[in-house]
Amino acid sequence: MLPVARWMMRGTPHAAAGAAVATAIPWLFWLGAAVAGLVTLRHGLAASLPVIIAAAVPAGWWWTQGDVIPLASVLLVVLMAVVLRARLRWSEALLAGTLAGAAMIQLDIFLPPGGAGPVLEQLRQGSPDIAAMLAELSRQGMDTEQLAGLLISGVTALIVLLAAVACLALARGWQAGLYNPGGFREEFHGLRLAPRELAVLVVLGVLGAVLALPALGMLAWVPLLVAGIALVHGFIGLKGMNGLWLVAFYVLLITTWPMILIVLLAAFIDTFADFRGRLARSH
Repeated sequence: MLPVARWMMRGTPHAAAGAAVATAIPWLFWLGAAVAGLVTLRHGLAASLPVIIAAAVPAGWWWTQGDVIPLASVLLVVLMAVVLRARLRWSEALLAGTLAGAAMIQLDIFLPPGGAGPVLEQLRQGSPDIAAMLAELSRQGMDTEQLAGLLISGVTALIVLLAAVACLALARGWQAGLYNPGGFREEFHGLRLAPRELAVLVVLGVLGAVLALPALGMLAWVPLLVAGIALVHGFIGLKGMNGLWLVAFYVLLITTWPMILIVLLAAFIDTFADFRGRLARSH
């Protein structure tokens, strides 16, 4: 897709047109978000506003139709691109995206039109087992509509944040391919959370529990997951292993929950142990 990125970077009109068309087409919003991220990474926020607006306008129209995912994705990608350009640290960009995603959950941005009530009613009518479970939760004093709304918002925010991270990675890869070949690979392979950044994630989770703001804790593990994925990429790269190992890794990551837990634990330990640094020194 590098030729597409090269065409987009011929000028602001090209990038704006490409971002607008991509975001207007269903299920191509990720391409428009990546284009907005690429221009932001390359030229900064102020110079990229025409492209960001061009991507946001059709995404905003989709929001009026009940689909907030395209607009939320564009905004998260641009935010993380601004932080990454300014700070040159993926970990800080991920923290910014996580905080923004949590804010969107708390603001009920991801709730469907009409709230969670109609969704619960459909579930009750479609499955007697779910209806019985919801009735039992209500007897226990739980607000099932609020719980369902939090679940819907949390799952949607997780999908949006992961999609935004993927779009930012695509944009950074384009930028490296056009202007700094090999730069993205080196940058991503070196991604590792600093102890203070890990502490911020822990504090977010604790505050979410103490202040009854569950959104703070629902996304706090995403930066750790991305750092774990980067650890695997870096390890395979340093060892010169076959790319099929990465294919196998992603298959396991997508299909098995234990693999996700292993990656999170590895990233947590790597914050203090720096496995890649030790491996590089041993070579």
